[in-house]
This record gives sequence, C-alpha cells and structure tokens, in this order.
Amino acid sequence: MEDEKKSYHCSFCGKSEEEVDGLLKSPYVDGTYICQDCTKLSLERFRQNEERMRVNVNNVKRDDVAGINLMAPHKIKKLLDQYVVGQDNAKKVLSVAVYNHYKRVINKDTGKYKDVDLDKSNILMLGPTGSGKTLLAKTLAEIINVPFVIADATSMTQAGYVGEDVENMLANLIRVANDDVKRAQKGIIYIDEIDKIAKKANISGRDASGEGVQQSLLKIIEGTVAHVPPKGGKKIPNQDFITIDTKDILFICGGAFVELEKIVDTRQNSSSIGFDSNIEFNSQKYSQKMSNLLPEDFVQYGLIPEFVGRLPIVVVLDPLTERDLTSILIEPKNALIKQLKKLLHWDGVELEFEEAAIKAVAKLALERGTGARGLKSIVENAILNLMYDIPSDSNIKKVIITEDCILGIEAPLIIRDAVIES
Repeated sequence: MEDEKKSYHCSFCGKSEEEVDGLLKSPYVDGTYICQDCTKLSLERFRQNEERMRVNVNNVKRDDVAGINLMAPHKIKKLLDQYVVGQDNAKKVLSVAVYNHYKRVINKDTGKYKDVDLDKSNILMLGPTGSGKTLLAKTLAEIINVPFVIADATSMTQAGYVGEDVENMLANLIRVANDDVKRAQKGIIYIDEIDKIAKKANISGRDASGEGVQQSLLKIIEGTVAHVPPKGGKKIPNQDFITIDTKDILFICGGAFVELEKIVDTRQNSSSIGFDSNIEFNSQKYSQKMSNLLPEDFVQYGLIPEFVGRLPIVVVLDPLTERDLTSILIEPKNALIKQLKKLLHWDGVELEFEEAAIKAVAKLALERGTGARGLKSIVENAILNLMYDIPSDSNIKKVIITEDCILGIEAPLIIRDAVIES
C-alpha cells in the first residue's frame, strides 16, 4: 500500500499548497511555510511601517514643516552622547524640552490640537566655564536641523546706549537661515554670559548693561513681532526693516552664575535644623546643590522676576572631572585628538598620544579652571612647532606626544624612516 502524499500548509493563512501558487519553506523552523499571498501582504505591512517611521508624532513629514527633524527624546540624547561627554541629566532635560518645543511648533503649523494653546518654554542653563553649555545648544540645533546663533549678553546694551542692540541676534539668525525668515522663526538662539547682565547693586540711574538689557530681552524671549535692520547694527530712521515673529524661536540662556550656590546654601540653612546642614551641602555635587533652585535665588542674584519667569526650564551642568576631560579628548566624534590625527594624516604622518600625555592635558585644564574650552590651547601650544614643520618635511613618518612634551619639558618624539629624534 502506497503512503498518502503529505500536504503542506501556509503557517500564516492555513491554505494548502494546492490552493496557493507555491509555498516557501522556513530555513530555520521545520514544518513552517509561507505562501506567496502572505509574503506580499507582509511586504506591504513593512512598507506601511516604514512610512509611519518617516512621519513624526503629528503625522507631518519633515519637509512639510521647514525641515524640522523631530525625534524622540531618547534618540536626541543618544546623538548628544556622541558629541558631549557626561552631563547625562542635563542632556535628558534638554532632550525633553526641545522635543516638546518643536511639537508645539509643528502643532501650530498643522493645527492638530486647535482646542489648546501650547506655551513656549525657554531654557536657562547654568554651569561652570567649559562644562559644555554652548556645545549642547549648538549640537541640539544641528540634530533638529534648525538655524542656530550664539549671542553674547555682555555686548548688549539697552536701546539708546552705545553697544549692540538686542535685536541684532535676530538679524544674525535670519542671515544664518539664508535670509529665509520663516525658517529663522523656528531657530534656536543661545545667549551666553546671561549672568553678566544681573542687576548691579548701588548704581545710580539706569543700568544700561544690566537690568536695562533684561528689560529689552523680555518681549523678544516671550514672543513678539520684531523689526530688525537687514544687516544688524543700529536702527536708522526711514530704513527698511525685516519683520520676524519670535514666538517660535527657542531661547537658551547660559551662564556660570558664580557663587549662586552660596545663595542657595544660605536659604537652605536658614530653614534647616542642625549643625551638619552646611557640611552636607558642601559635600554634594554641584548639580545636587542646585537641585533645589528657586526663582527667588536668581532674583537675589540680580535677574529681574519677569526675566526669570520667561525661562521656566533650568538645566544644571556639573564641573567636568579629570576623567571627563580625558574622555573629551578621545571619545566624541569631534574629539580634538581625532581631529589632529586626521590633519597630520593629510601630510602622511601618523600621530600618537601616549596615555600619560592625554592625562597631563586633562590635569592642566582642570588646574587652570578652563574646563573643556582649555584643552585645545594646551595641546596646540605643545605641538605648535611640530605643526609648523611637518608640511615642509616629507621624511617624518610618525610623531609621538609624551607627557613631558605636554608639560614643555621636551619636544615630541619624531620618527623619520626608522630614525628616532626628539
């Protein structure tokens, strides 16, 4: 008696091989098959999922809203991690703040939620010099794909005084956006040294570079229709102006706020019981000390209440440690040592930094209190003569940077066709 022919079925729709145009057997699981119809359906579902991935949370494609590259906060932070070392909590706060801000911008353009007005939340960043405030703001703008400019608060003066008008940063933003005002209106402006425009005590008359500047910034930061000169500079009567709405511009203000922690410490101690409260405060990390910041602390420091109220999100950055500075030199995509290696590779020279040399650079920057900002000057000063000579000397094959080279005790080790010099 002959064995009956075994019939195979699609594991998805259950149809037999006689009912479909062939079955594809799984190479991994015995007895598992898929028919042509289910394969086509699966491919169509995958295409639909890919299409949904290309659409943001408001079902608006990137190109539909001035090129804004909106992505989830965890993805923003992951990209920030590639360029900024440490500051994990600051990066999380910034990622959420920027994500929510641009959802608001896209909602305004698309009108998805017409029953609710979503308010803008500008950001105040504080942390020691060289802790990464400017880099974070700049990198965020690149990730989101919006125009970005840096303004220096110390150069600003109240209208009518000698100095730079606050509207000039808007003119710079328009210029960076290639004169596309609509695109500029969705950009980011980082105002550095914001702590330097705190109100000055015991000053007679108007404080043109302090409280006066804060007053001038109020409307622009909150959102207003501003009229700016095409190329910046002072306003001149009968001059043509560019009109720009600042309601959707994200303002990030940054400053070191030196000794602000003393104000926080004094306030906390005045309401604390026990002799150990001050000792406990001093043993905390900078961000921990500032975790209980209140608006009145900034007011006592010299910012006017109206200005503080327009910066509801506060991001605190910790001072960089020696380990952080060492990582900054070698890990990020734009790490200084990576850049120098590529520059010398252009001339056919291999560059090597000894581990002790990298640690010496970090230690010097820490001692000088310059943070990450001081790393480049330390390294470039140590290898200045080398960078000058290499393009004119084709015999150099490899350069080794030692700890003594960074400390200025000896020159770098130079390898020329198996001959070592120093």
